[in-house]
Amino acid sequence: MRIILTGAGGFVGRHLARRLLAQGLDGRVVERLVLADLDPPELDDIRVTRVAGDLSDAGVRARLVADGADVLFHLAALPGGAAARDPALSRKVNLDGTLDLIEAAAAAHAGRVPPLRVVYTSTIAVLGHPMPALVDDATPLQPAMTYGTHKRMVELALDDYRRRGLVDPVAIRLSGILARPGGATGLKSAFMSDVFHALAAGRPYTCPVSPAAAIWAMSLDRCVDNLLHAATVDGALMPVGGAVTLPALRLAMGDLVTAIARRTGTDAGLVDYAPDAGLEAAFGAHPPLSTPAADAAGFRHDGTVDALVESALSTL
Repeated sequence: MRIILTGAGGFVGRHLARRLLAQGLDGRVVERLVLADLDPPELDDIRVTRVAGDLSDAGVRARLVADGADVLFHLAALPGGAAARDPALSRKVNLDGTLDLIEAAAAAHAGRVPPLRVVYTSTIAVLGHPMPALVDDATPLQPAMTYGTHKRMVELALDDYRRRGLVDPVAIRLSGILARPGGATGLKSAFMSDVFHALAAGRPYTCPVSPAAAIWAMSLDRCVDNLLHAATVDGALMPVGGAVTLPALRLAMGDLVTAIARRTGTDAGLVDYAPDAGLEAAFGAHPPLSTPAADAAGFRHDGTVDALVESALSTL
């Protein structure tokens, strides 16, 4: 099996690459794994090929897809905060570069059966805010950020590609993935991960949302489980449109802090709260979430807050 993975140098991409090499995909051995990013990880495995460069560059795309692939995991993106600051760059990376890459990969795969499986990481930002009292599969999609708008446009394009027989796409909308590396990441939701790092180190932390702020979250390992499942799920199980909001745990920020402190043996009092109204509205007001389409297709969340925290701490 030949696989292309973009965004391979990122938080999720590195973990996914290691899992693919270690366990294969649906019982099949990975024969070739092409890792693409501005600086792809250097993994000590003869099956790995690194392609460094900007995916908006046609030459880089040509090198990436030259030998074809059975699965394309497209994780590369300009994150939400950075996309809001530079909408033109977001269009270049998150929209035009993404569509050009998928079309190039589809052309390299043309004539082969089955069609190229494209696993695309979308985002709950397609839902917009404020959200309704309940989010489910019938919730209208009304992005309120450039990042979410461009992700939604790619979802629609992928469904058109599916209808035309170019690719076999599965788009999964991710919520907060924990715990990302600390420090500036371009993500407005970075506070969800920063609190893990602070408590694990026994440091004080000022949280920019209130203890009652409600977030949707999953661990890195569970996210990768869902990505691997997306690569092999029967397309007939996917809903019309081919995109699903993934199941996620809905947590109060204060409860998450308590669970982290309990697991790390630190004091939850190290965390104080200085809510930012904009952040709270965008990332701390998530209503109950119902995901019957994703559930029926076999996607899963972490189960409990303690399971999520244990898993997230193991990947710090």
